[in-house]
Order: sequence, then C-alpha cells, then structure tokens
Amino acid sequence: MHKAEKVVAKLYKIHYGRSIATLLASYRDLDPASAEDLVQDTFATALTEWKEKGIPINAQGWLYTVSKNKALNHLKKSKRAQSLDDLQTLQTEEIGFAESVVGDYNLKLLFACAHPDLSPKSQVVITLKYVVNLRVGAISRILGMQLDGVDKLLFRARQKILNEKIILEEPPASELLNRLPIVHKIIYLIFNEGYKSCWGKELLREEMCEEALILNHSLINHGLSNKDTKALHALMLFNAARLPSRFDENGDILDLEHQDRSLWNWDLIALGSEYLRLSQDESVSSYHLEAAIAQMHSTSKTYQATNWRTIAGLYGQLLLRFPNPFAELNYGIALYYAGQKQLAFEILHKLQKHPFISQYYPLNAALGKFYDLDGDPKKAKNYLLKAQAQTGFEKEKKYIQAQIDLFES
Repeated sequence: MHKAEKVVAKLYKIHYGRSIATLLASYRDLDPASAEDLVQDTFATALTEWKEKGIPINAQGWLYTVSKNKALNHLKKSKRAQSLDDLQTLQTEEIGFAESVVGDYNLKLLFACAHPDLSPKSQVVITLKYVVNLRVGAISRILGMQLDGVDKLLFRARQKILNEKIILEEPPASELLNRLPIVHKIIYLIFNEGYKSCWGKELLREEMCEEALILNHSLINHGLSNKDTKALHALMLFNAARLPSRFDENGDILDLEHQDRSLWNWDLIALGSEYLRLSQDESVSSYHLEAAIAQMHSTSKTYQATNWRTIAGLYGQLLLRFPNPFAELNYGIALYYAGQKQLAFEILHKLQKHPFISQYYPLNAALGKFYDLDGDPKKAKNYLLKAQAQTGFEKEKKYIQAQIDLFES
C-alpha cells in the first residue's frame, strides 16, 4: 500500500465525520447530503494529489482547507450564497474555524450537534455519525437499534436540517448547560465504543477512550460541568484503569474472571473514587449508579471477592430509574452470581423476546456459561453456538469458540 493511502485512510477514520460537521456548522446554506459528497470528494482528491506531489506537512489542515474551498465553490454554483462579498466573509470565518480542529473544537461540535430543534435521539445519531465518525452498524449496536431504524432516523434528521435550515453552530453561553445531558451521553457512548469494541487495533480502541476522557475533562476545566459530569468521569476512569487486562498477549478477549488484576491502573482507580466522591448530590443519575458498580468491580482484589449482591442491588436501582435492556442483561448476570439463579434465568430468557437484545451475542453467551455452570452442557453449547453466529467480529467468535471447545475436549 502506498504511504499516501495509509495516511488518507487514517485521517478518514478520524476526520471524515468532523469535516462534515465543520462544513454544516460554517455554512448555513449547505445541506448534509452535499456536505457528505464534498468531504468524500476531498478525500478522493487528497489520495490522488498526495500520491503525485507528496503528503503535505499539515495534512489535516490541507483537508479542511480543500473541503472549505469545495463548499464555497458549490455554494457559488448553486447560487445559494447571496453575494461574492458574503462568500469572502464565509471564507475568512471558515479559515479561523478550521484552525481550531483540535482540543476544545471537538467539544464545540458536540454542543453544536445537540441542537434543541432535533429530537434527543437524532442529536445522538448525527453526532455519532458526523463528529465521532461511526458507521451505521456501530451506531445501531451501541444504541440498541435496528440498522434500518438508524438509517431512517439519520435520513429524517438530514431532511429536518435541510428543510428548516437548522444551523449546527456553537450555541450561546446561556444555552450550553441545557445541552449538557446530550453531550454527556455522546461522551459516554464514545468511551463505550472504544472500551467494548473488538474491531481495529488496540491503539484505536484506547484512542477513543482517551478522547472521551479528554472531552469530559474539558467540560470540567471550562466550568461547563455538573455533578453528572464528575460521575461520568469517575465511571470512565474506573473502566480505563482495566483496559490493559482486557486482552491477552495475542489480542484475544479475556473476561473479567480471567483478567490479570496486577495490570490494572490503581492510580486511575483512586482518581475515579475521588471524582465519584465529588459527584455526590441529592439527585442520582445513571452515571452515578454505573460508576458505583464500576467501583465495586475495580476495588475487588479478586473475582471471587466481588460483592455481587451489592452490584445486583445497584443494577436494580438503575433499572427502576433508567430502564434499558443492556442494564437488565447485566442485572440478570449479577443476580446469578449473587445466588439468585432462578430469577437470573427468568430475566435472561425474557430478554430473548426483545427485538434487539435477542440478537446481541452477550445474552446467549451468558446463558451458555450459566447452563454450563449448572451442569447442562447440551443447553450450554446450543446457546454458545447461537452467540457465535450473532457476532461478526473474529475476536468475539474466537472467544466463544474457546468455550465451545471445552465441551468437545
């Protein structure tokens, strides 16, 4: 592969969506579909020119400058810009905007996409698509939606932005805190996608987790935070501390029971505990409860010493306040280890009727493991085979196959 192809591929993963969001935030007469086409054309141009002329020193800046110029030409040709003077003004503003593509600029994009004229779910989807640059498959997975549901939601959001001329721009200071809950959710999902994903290289997974922590820390540093922000930070720190132990030296998945806890970052765990303490308030968010659960796992010296009864109780509170099928799955797992096996099986089997979670491989993987522990290898193997068929990731298939092999050895 040519060096230019490698560089373009790497920049595409990071900056494709952000480039689209930048154009939409900069040019009020540009519609989402056109912005996508212009950015796609920019990367195609980069691939051709960089092979012939070499890779520019500031490759990222080159991409934003070229996409900006393509947008201006598009607006001029479509006669959507009012005058040449207006175009020159836009061009100047875009140059200043594009130069801040690092650091706090990403935070501005998050607040811009959390537009109140869009539904909360639309805000999440367009941000994951345009700012985080996730594919529709990844978005459907982390939101627990069907693929066509995400496609339809994304299409409606694009149409609404176009028809109502919604401008995805940084809101005034007075509106920032009102958009904070959506920004929290996006940061949470960015971290989770990096933490749970089995695609790509380890570095890319860690980069997503690190990006989420940096964004959240920026909220705290800039005074755009509340108690939920600190609880979210604690949650991410607890999970980040365990990243080094989630895969073995071959890159294969290790479940919590078999992770080497000596690899955990105890400084991050201590820092997470401090942020959780600082987040205490009369009101309790989902981040507070999830952080408390993560703290229980992170401070247990061994898997056997895990206080599953308390963890099950925390999941029970989470479900009462913020019901969702992912929490219900984890609740069932915690109940099993807490000794309430019958209730655990009832919950897990009930989830098999859910339209999305029934296709989520960890559900059948959990049933397979629990039937194995209960001495029913036939049922265990059947559920594990179902789980294996439900994932498209080789690392997950290999992880499940290792458990299936135990029945055949």
